[in-house]
Amino acid sequence: MSHRSIDSTRLLGRIAELGAIGRDAEGRLVRLAASDSEKLGRDRFVSWLEDAGLEVAVDRIGNIFGIWNGTGGGEKPVMIGSHIDTVINAGIYDGCYGVLAGLEVIQTLKSEGLEPRRPIVVAAFTDEEGVRYAPDMMGSLVYSGGLDVTAALKTVGTDGTVLGDELARIGYAGSRAPGFMTPHAYVELHIEQGPVLEREGVPLGAVENLQGISWQKVTIDGDANHAGTTPISMRRDAGYAAARVITFLRDRAKASNTPTVATVGCIAFEPNAINVIPSRATFTVDLRDPDEDRLKQEETALAAFLELLSAEEGVGVSVERLARFEPVKFDQAIVRQIEAAARDRGLPCKRMTSGAGHDAQMIARIAPGAMIFVPSRGGISHNPKEFTADTELVAGANILLDVICGLATGELPR
Repeated sequence: MSHRSIDSTRLLGRIAELGAIGRDAEGRLVRLAASDSEKLGRDRFVSWLEDAGLEVAVDRIGNIFGIWNGTGGGEKPVMIGSHIDTVINAGIYDGCYGVLAGLEVIQTLKSEGLEPRRPIVVAAFTDEEGVRYAPDMMGSLVYSGGLDVTAALKTVGTDGTVLGDELARIGYAGSRAPGFMTPHAYVELHIEQGPVLEREGVPLGAVENLQGISWQKVTIDGDANHAGTTPISMRRDAGYAAARVITFLRDRAKASNTPTVATVGCIAFEPNAINVIPSRATFTVDLRDPDEDRLKQEETALAAFLELLSAEEGVGVSVERLARFEPVKFDQAIVRQIEAAARDRGLPCKRMTSGAGHDAQMIARIAPGAMIFVPSRGGISHNPKEFTADTELVAGANILLDVICGLATGELPR
C-alpha cells in the first residue's frame, strides 16, 4: 500500500538549522523564553510559516500559530503543537521536533492538493520549559484558560525581567486573545525523553495519559551552631532533617509497586558553611503519578512525615505549593487512530504514559488530544546528548501526517 510521506530532507534540515540558533559563547544551545536568542528562533519559524503560505497569528502571551484554512474555514481546527524554547545547554529535538513536524505535515498535505474539511494549525507555545518564567507550560496554560493572561504577562523572571515587557521588546506581544481558536482535536509529536521505547525496541508510542505533578517547596528551620562542639543529641540540624525527607521519599517510592516517582531537585543550606550546623534547609519536592488518588496519597504521606520530623528533630517546617496539575487522560479515539496509523505502516506501537509535562496536557482541558512519542537514545533529554535517529524522526512525522489527515478529512473510529 502506498503512503504519503513528508519531505524528510526538509524536516531534518530545519531541525538542524533551528538547533544552531541560540548558541552561546560556549556553544551551548540556550533559547530561554522571550530572550534575544529565542527571538531569533521565533523569527526563523515565522519565516518558514510565511514561506509555506500560512496565515501567521500571535496571541497576547506570545504563542505563534501557522494557520491553513483550506476549504474548512468555518470549522474548528485540527491543531498540532509544541514549543521552541529550551532549557540551558539543551538538545535540539525537545519541542522543536513536534513544531517543525507539524509544519511539515501541513506543507505535505498542501503540496498534494488535499482539501481538508477543517483548518489545520501548527502552534509554537510560549515558555513551555519554565526556565526563565514560572510556571512551565505557561503559553498553553494561558491558552486553555488555566491562567489569566494579564497575570501571566506580569510574571517576573529569574533575571528580574517581566514577561510582558520582554515579549513586547522582541516583537511577540501579539494582539489575539489566547484561546481565539478552540481546537477540534490536538496532537503533539515529541521525543520520549525517557528510556522505555528504546529499551523495548519499539519505534512509536501512543501516549494515552500523562502523570499528575505536585511541586512543593519545603523549608526546615533549626539552629546554627558549631560543628565541632555541639553534641549530636543537642542539635536542631536542618540539613539532617532535609536528608531524612529525601531518603523517606526515595525509600517510599522504591518500595511501592506503583509508577510513583519522587525527586528533590533543588536544595540550599544556610549559612552554608563547612563548620556550621545548618540553621535552614530549603528544597523542592517533585511528586508524580498517573493516578490522582495515588498522587494525593503521596502528598498526604509527605505531610504526615514532615509533621513527625518536626516533632522528632525539634525543627520548624513550612511548605509552599509551587504547582499542581492533575493527571491527564488523553482521548481514546485519537490514541486508537495513532495505533491504526502505525499498524498500517507496519510499525510496532506501544501505549504508554508520559512522565514529563507537555503542552498537550494543557490543551486537553479544552479539546480532545493525544501524543505520539519516538525513542530517545539512552532516555536522555534536556542535554546536548539528546538524540533520536533520523529514521525514527521521519517515521514519527509520517504517523503524525496520517493522523492529522484523518482528523482533518474524516471522522475518527469510535
